[in-house]
Amino acid sequence: MCGRNDCRLSRRNGSLKVLHLGKYDGDVGGIERHLRSLLGGMPPEIEIVNLVANDRNTSDEHRRHAYRTVRVSNYGSVASVALAPTMPSVARQLHRQYGFDLVHLHFPDPLGHLTAMMLPRVPRVISWHSDIVKQKGALSLYSPFLRSFVRSADALIGATPQHFETSLQIPLGKPGQIREVIPYGFDTGALVASDASRVKRNPLPHRRGEHPLIFAVGRHVYYKGFDILIRAMQDISADLWIGGRGPQTESLMRMAADLGVTDKVKFVGFIPDHLLMRYYDACDVFCMPSVERSEQFGLVQLEAMYCSKPIVTTRLGTGVEFVTLDGETGLLVPPKNSEALAHALRTLLGNAALRARMGAAGKRRVEEVFSVGQMVRKTVSVYHRVLASGQTASRAR
Repeated sequence: MCGRNDCRLSRRNGSLKVLHLGKYDGDVGGIERHLRSLLGGMPPEIEIVNLVANDRNTSDEHRRHAYRTVRVSNYGSVASVALAPTMPSVARQLHRQYGFDLVHLHFPDPLGHLTAMMLPRVPRVISWHSDIVKQKGALSLYSPFLRSFVRSADALIGATPQHFETSLQIPLGKPGQIREVIPYGFDTGALVASDASRVKRNPLPHRRGEHPLIFAVGRHVYYKGFDILIRAMQDISADLWIGGRGPQTESLMRMAADLGVTDKVKFVGFIPDHLLMRYYDACDVFCMPSVERSEQFGLVQLEAMYCSKPIVTTRLGTGVEFVTLDGETGLLVPPKNSEALAHALRTLLGNAALRARMGAAGKRRVEEVFSVGQMVRKTVSVYHRVLASGQTASRAR
């Protein structure tokens, strides 16, 4: 391994140096928010550099979250892959500076895959967040390289058992490959701390009416299923607030108008962190109507559950069903079925006792299963197991 002496020195000094290839920065999506919780919770003896594509064609860096984030110039994207051609060379420069003990990737991420391959051999940990679902044409070309790379990784992490059990793209690993289920951790402290409006009791920008209220939030993209939820509103006597924005926002608004439900459906736009809990507090039921396996977990479910709200979501054969337990913390329905979605929502909206029971069970589940502490401890344990197995293999040779 290049930098072997540096790696031994760093571990003797009590510091473990890890390069994360984190795709993007900030609040772009669930993976980015997951990384912020994971990396921000790391103990001081773990030194982290998070290498990501910027949201513009300039390079910069920051330490806003207690670790170094290096952002390389990005010129757009093709098939959801950032066009950040300098990322491999920046990774090599960082490795010369730090002598990384491990590189931790977050798949699917072909750019991260390429970047890791351009590094001198460093033990690799992969967090498998989702199969590639939409880009089927590109997958047919990429799949052999993906399978070979994943098979050679030293460790593979999935957030739920379903990530391993139902994936169509995870190959058998090499002998000795570590495979670990580590649930995403929900940083309740950060959500509460950021919710200044909850303490100050500032009013929401939107006034709730007299009808029951359904809340949904996320990027307005194809797999989130907001079109199915809007269609379901034709058969529900309630209001719906949809937070977030994205490439489908305008078409969703037109759909609501065409279906005659604009009096029920309000698009509330991007919701900053300091207001998010107020929206969860205001609603009676939270709905995540996702329609494709691209939705592997759904961190917004944890936010709603922490606020004691019951969930209505869909059976996708993914980790979504590990987060929301059908009949216990919410109701699950078939995807792309507006009638079943409407029925589940009506069931909860019409039964206050059921909503209270499921909401309380959901909050307990967040606190017991999805803590940041358990996520960080188990991830650090994987790091040490990978390094220990490498040392054992070196002695055997």
